Formats: sequence, C-alpha cells, structure tokens
Amino acid sequence: MRRPLIGLTSYAQHVQYGRNDLMAAMLPMTYVRAVHAAGGRAVLITPDDPGTDVLESLDGIVFTGGGDVDPAAWKAERHPATEVDEVRDAAELMLMRAALELDLPVLGVCRGMQVMAVATGGSLHQHLPDLVGHERHRASEGTDPLAANASDYGRHDVVVDENSKAHQLFGRTLTVNSFHHQAVADPGEFVPVGWCPDDRVVEILEHPGRTFALGVQWHPERTTDLRSFTALTEAASVGAIIPA
Repeated sequence: MRRPLIGLTSYAQHVQYGRNDLMAAMLPMTYVRAVHAAGGRAVLITPDDPGTDVLESLDGIVFTGGGDVDPAAWKAERHPATEVDEVRDAAELMLMRAALELDLPVLGVCRGMQVMAVATGGSLHQHLPDLVGHERHRASEGTDPLAANASDYGRHDVVVDENSKAHQLFGRTLTVNSFHHQAVADPGEFVPVGWCPDDRVVEILEHPGRTFALGVQWHPERTTDLRSFTALTEAASVGAIIPA
C-alpha cells in the first residue's frame, strides 16, 4: 500500500525573495507536517487555473484555513471587517462541491469548514464579535495568522454530540485553539455536531451522506492533537490500495 495522496488547498501571496517580488503559492508547513505525521503524502493545490481534474489523482483533500469567504456567495452584503480573495473562493467552492460529489474524503480546517457550509447552500456570520459580544474566538486584533505563535490563538472548550461520528473521534469534550471571526450560521447540507459551550458557535460539521466529510473550526495542524488528520488519512487509505 502506498501512502495516501492528500491535497492541500493553498493561496497566492506576494513574497520577497532577495531583490525579487514574486507571487508565490503559500501555505504554512504545519499542514504539510500534519499530513505526513498522519501517514499521508501532501500535495499543494494552487488557486490559479482551477479545475476539478486534480481530484482524480487524490485519495483525500484538506481545505485549509485562511481569509474570509466572500458573502456574495450567499447573496449577503459585505461586512466592513470582511476581507476576501475572490480567486481562492471560486476555486475552493468548485473543488468542495466536486469532492463531495465524488465522495472523496474531505477535511475542512477553520475557513475550510466554512467553505463546506457555503458550498452546499449555507451561510456564515461575518463578524463573530457582533454576534457573541467578545473576541475570544480569535487572537488580538491585528495579529497576522501566519506570524502568530500558539500563545496568540484563543482557547476554549468544544462539546460534541454523543450521537455523531465526531464523538467517536474526539469524545464528549475537548479544548481547542481558535483564530477566526467568521462562523457557520446555516450549515447547508452539513450537520453541526460540536459547539463552543459558552456561546453555541458551531465548531464541528459532518456530512450525513458522505463516507468522510468533517469540518473543524479550530487549527489542529498547530497542535499535537492530529486525530482529524489521522481520520482523514485512514479514510483516504481505502483509495490508496494498489490492486495486486
């Protein structure tokens, strides 16, 4: 059996290499290391020249964290605090719908979980402080998530539905890190199965009609708790078996 091939969505960003100002495909290496630690082989998927054909070569896919999802996707006006990447949104919404249609094992991390909801007809709260009245779901204002340390993230508990697949994976409660200001309002085709007990913000989604489609609102790739990545890799391993 070969190691399952796991796609990781990424984003484009201007970077400085010496005297060169370049547009580069970007993703923190924490995602790559998490996939490899869980037994998979990571492959970067860039948002340029989008197409669903890349899914034909993958055994699973991670929709990674990052910036806000454009509220135009659910026909809402943009909040002043919302910053969008239209190119990334278009590519990932298309890939998410196709991956679910193929029943490819899918893990959504933070923004990735929000993409799950929006891609299947759901919607988001654009700015959590307006809804819950506090900032505890993210780091202090102005902190760059790429430059943030573990101590910069918020921390809170998550309570998991005892009748869910996620309960088999995480148990009844867990403590997670947190760095987001959008959150799931309408989960679309997904089912909320985990919440922050303090304010009922949705923290876990799963799809009842797919073999493995799990969304988590926190950042497990920045912790030592890689159960979500391991579960994805195990589900993807079915497709990685090479017939004799």
